[in-house]
Amino acid sequence: MPSWAARLEVTPGPQALEWVLLLTLAALAGHLVQRHTGMPKIIGYAVVGVLAGWLGFTDAGWPLAGVGLFLLELGIAVVLFEVGARLSLRWFRHNPMLLVQSLAESVLTYAAAYLALRALGLEVPVVRALAVIAMAASPAVLLRVVFDLRANGPVTDRAIALATLNTLYALTIGTGMLHTIDRGEGAMLASMLSWAAVLGISLLFGALLAALLAAALRLLHPTSQDSAIIIMSLIAACATIATPLGGSGPLAALLGGILLKQLHPRPWVWPRQLGTAASMLTILMFVLVSLVAAQADWSAGITWAALVLIVTRLLAKVASLLLTSAGSGMTLRKSFWVGIAMVPMSSVALLLTSQFVVASHSIGAQVAAIALPTILVTELLGAVLVSIALGRSGEASRLWRQRGLPPGAGEPGK
Repeated sequence: MPSWAARLEVTPGPQALEWVLLLTLAALAGHLVQRHTGMPKIIGYAVVGVLAGWLGFTDAGWPLAGVGLFLLELGIAVVLFEVGARLSLRWFRHNPMLLVQSLAESVLTYAAAYLALRALGLEVPVVRALAVIAMAASPAVLLRVVFDLRANGPVTDRAIALATLNTLYALTIGTGMLHTIDRGEGAMLASMLSWAAVLGISLLFGALLAALLAAALRLLHPTSQDSAIIIMSLIAACATIATPLGGSGPLAALLGGILLKQLHPRPWVWPRQLGTAASMLTILMFVLVSLVAAQADWSAGITWAALVLIVTRLLAKVASLLLTSAGSGMTLRKSFWVGIAMVPMSSVALLLTSQFVVASHSIGAQVAAIALPTILVTELLGAVLVSIALGRSGEASRLWRQRGLPPGAGEPGK
């Protein structure tokens, strides 16, 4: 029998064991958080990732590369495909103010973040990158909280739709900026062609993904195990191929989901097997994001800049939704809670930050110094605020009142 040391040389070894233990602890922590506090499981996942990052439990590598980068992109692609497959373009025809709200919210967030960070004396390329990162809310956090709290209603639907759209804008602009990140004031105009190229290539792969899935769903039952394997495999292939060819894998998956909704307009139902695999990817994604973000530099200057960005971003999103609430089908009160639900930042922001570091180490390092603590705070605080927003709007079940129920009775679907 070979020795233990010899076996480690031909197996993934200690690092794989560390990740297995992290996922186990994260799943347990998420369950305990929801069961004993009624708050969403993501808080438990993120706390485990933070502790692992602070204790140096495992090394994810920075900037992200290899398997870590692939798993993050795959997790983002699966989430974005799901939210894209829930977004019907007919909604915009019946309520065009939704698109106006989305554009206003993204533009005002970018402008407010840009002006606030420039006032702190940061360089233009750094400010541009951070302002684009600040545009995107986190559909992954929203979906996880909605699932855990069994939320349903207009605030929930509007928040997910707006988060989906501002993520689309951020991925398009952010990926296009990678080639011009180290330029000055004129880089925004210079990068517009890159934005068009990223969007066009991603749309091409998204259309191919949607066409293949639509054909598969005509042959297979939507909830079968075979359908789950095909869906996951095609999303993984899309995420792997689109980025090296000049597009964005996660953006292609998002566009593919949107196009599939038009080809397959019936309500989207995840196969049970795909839901299980997606849940594991989601846990891994949240742990990875928190682990990497927790290793940021928390000096006084960096912390102050991160706090300014967090507060400015929150105020801009809430203000934009309040200003555009007229004609949107939402009251001022509901628009306010939708704005609060836009706080979370997570995996998409981390992916863009890592890509900026790879594109320009000097500029990217300054971007990461502020973006990483911002991501960590908004992921944890954002999950709590989304729970409060959905609860105060009357769309989330009060799970914390169900502590007397038997184990599992508070879980979604029970």
